[in-house]
Amino acid sequence: MTTPRSSDHRRPIVVGIDPDPANRTALAWAADEAARRHAPVRLVHAEGTPTGGYRTWGPRPSWEEWNQALHLVGEQVLKAAVGFTEERDPQLEVDALLAEGHPAWILREQSRDAAVVVLGSRHLGRVQEVFSPAAVALPVMAHSHCPVVVVPEPEHITQQPAYFVVGVDGSERSTAAVDYAFEEAALRGAQLRAVYAWQPGLLGVLDEQAAQRECRRLLYETTAGRGASYPDVELHYELVSGHPVQVLTEASAHALGLVVGTRGHGGFAGMLLGSVSQGVLNHARCPIFAVPHPPV
Repeated sequence: MTTPRSSDHRRPIVVGIDPDPANRTALAWAADEAARRHAPVRLVHAEGTPTGGYRTWGPRPSWEEWNQALHLVGEQVLKAAVGFTEERDPQLEVDALLAEGHPAWILREQSRDAAVVVLGSRHLGRVQEVFSPAAVALPVMAHSHCPVVVVPEPEHITQQPAYFVVGVDGSERSTAAVDYAFEEAALRGAQLRAVYAWQPGLLGVLDEQAAQRECRRLLYETTAGRGASYPDVELHYELVSGHPVQVLTEASAHALGLVVGTRGHGGFAGMLLGSVSQGVLNHARCPIFAVPHPPV
């Protein structure tokens, strides 16, 4: 069993708090991750612009009353979340932050000093919600300074023996993802499946056998050299033909998590470009780890 990187030891696990007390899967995951890493956990509730429907009677309240009401609700949300976290693990070091601003902006700022940012994904199931102003996960993942974990609701059922899946495309971004995937697998005593999704004929390559050999070489080279640091992690290589969304979704169907690399500060690259990243977020049922390069 490995220990977290020393630079991450006192960095908090930051989790965005859902105001609905029924949605605690992401918070529970964050508390468990903090316990595994012996790290503090920071609960963040962001107050965005107040919406209509604050009350249905009487005149519209003044801005001061509106703001005060939001603060009271936010404090109640955080108090309940702190209670849930402390009950789950009384040994955790917990602090709470009530912040004003768009949740995506607040969490991106928090990522500067965090070991990881954790979000729920229940709002990512429909296309209109992915692209709505209220969507949080995609802008946070695109600009975060640390890894971001998106945890689906409801809780995922894993397969035994437990395993992680990491997407590999031969880029430096996937190298950072592989490093993080090894660490996460080691923390849980899990296996690791390194998956390279390739599409025959995508680049007009006539010799598909040669293309496969090149993809396999990149797969091996990207994952090489971790055995000494993670001797207990059993590594499996998988070169799979098909669209990356389908390949990664199917490979991670019963995984503890799917780890992918991101460009950081402006979107995805490599095999998780554009619609692929959104497709994985929409269809994968396990936690998705988006790791920026270079890692912080």
